[in-house]
Amino acid sequence: MLDWRDHEMKTISIDIPENAAFPDSASDEEFARGLRLAAAIFWYDKGVISQGKGAAIAGLTRVEFIDALGQAKVSAIQTSVEELKEEKKRAVNARRYTSSGSG
Repeated sequence: MLDWRDHEMKTISIDIPENAAFPDSASDEEFARGLRLAAAIFWYDKGVISQGKGAAIAGLTRVEFIDALGQAKVSAIQTSVEELKEEKKRAVNARRYTSSGSG
């Protein structure tokens, strides 16, 4: 399974006021890690990126990213009710086609 260590990383700089208080007195590295995770969760929740891409952005494995989604109370499933109904209909039709073709 691929994880973020298998990807080349890009560096992005963000200007933050010197007097800005970091959460829990985090180091710059911890703050940057938190920002990457927050961005990945936000983009995943909006449906812009996949779990794999979110994990890579956050610097986590996919399993760790799914766990982080749960902690952030963001659903790890990006499928709507309509999509699930359509998928079920396709599966039922495929089963009927397979059953009728084998008889």
